[in-house]
Amino acid sequence: MRAAAIMARIGNFIISLFAGVLILTMCAYGGYSLWDSYMINQGAFLSQDLLKYKPASGDGEEASYSLEELAAINPDTRGWLTIDQTHIDYPVVQGEDDMFYVNADVFKEFSLSGAIFLSCLNSPDFSDSYSLIYGHHMDNGGMFGDVLEFVNEDYFERHQTGTLYLSDATYSIRLFACMEADGYDHLIYNPGTDYDLSGLLDYLKTDSTQYREIGVTAEDKIIGMSTCVDAVTNGRVVLFGRLEERKAQEGGVEE
Repeated sequence: MRAAAIMARIGNFIISLFAGVLILTMCAYGGYSLWDSYMINQGAFLSQDLLKYKPASGDGEEASYSLEELAAINPDTRGWLTIDQTHIDYPVVQGEDDMFYVNADVFKEFSLSGAIFLSCLNSPDFSDSYSLIYGHHMDNGGMFGDVLEFVNEDYFERHQTGTLYLSDATYSIRLFACMEADGYDHLIYNPGTDYDLSGLLDYLKTDSTQYREIGVTAEDKIIGMSTCVDAVTNGRVVLFGRLEERKAQEGGVEE
């Protein structure tokens, strides 16, 4: 009986020890998961290190640095994209392929939130008739998370403008279409120098989830902003706008 009691106590101790180790492991994993999610979400928003490179808006605001200085740090820098009254306010980079900046930030450091990047098929100066920009969909609204909001009619109607800053030009953006698409859609995901814009415009007019008539034609320049949809493997939401170059007036003030 005494031996059985000793064995029982040993067994209870082993079980308690195992349970304690398991609980500590689960707590450690849970803590790491929370920290990892926090770091991913934090990386999705504009940091002060990047904000100082944002071009001045022209309404008396002054920039600390310039896009040229950001380009000196990373030659892949192409411009800065802002969609008014959203979280979309980031520099735009361009890789040799469309995979590098999926998991790299503007400074080419590893980042699960990636960067906002121009398709490798496009001209780096946005001279193509159709330029396509990619960004991750972050649940907290970071990166291109707000692109999904444009599927809703009310949000689409309340957000109609943005700005694309380049080193040598500034473009106003007039948003006119939002489409739920497939990642293999040839008309949307095959931009380039010889792109047939008229086909895309007809497609958007008939198949977009949200659309507003702004008189866009095949002579215009169009920008697309694409992000993933979590629930669908190849699902995408793409926001489209017309680029309208702002002409500089005397005194350095843009129209």
